[in-house]
Amino acid sequence: MKLLFVALFGLFAVPIFWMGNFSEAQKQAKATHKQILINFSGSDWCGPCIRLRKEILESESFEQYAATNLLLVRADFPRQKKNQLSKEQIKLNESLAELYNKDGKFPYTVLLDENGKVLKSWDGFPNESAQAFVSEIDKLKK
Repeated sequence: MKLLFVALFGLFAVPIFWMGNFSEAQKQAKATHKQILINFSGSDWCGPCIRLRKEILESESFEQYAATNLLLVRADFPRQKKNQLSKEQIKLNESLAELYNKDGKFPYTVLLDENGKVLKSWDGFPNESAQAFVSEIDKLKK
């Protein structure tokens, strides 16, 4: 019975969605009073970025928390030609970096309130478990 519940829960788990447009995320944040988590990443060249995504941002504990508590924005800066983004997305990412990542750090993760105020930032790979990362975010909830 327990196994059946876990299997059914997995089918109905709320998928998380990473947005590419910060302005849209900010509009939604104001309407829903959710925090925004921005992840600056070099998805195809930055080892710590890949590790952060796999070990924390794609973990079950983070995804469950984020699905109901956060709006997620990924500003990716891939280098390989096959992974290049549209010119429009590149402009959006560069504009976002001008606001929140002027030093061009990777990975760099920023937690904002609904008005765009920085609540916390993580420079590099957070050397903690996914659950500890989620707990840090949860402590900063209004």
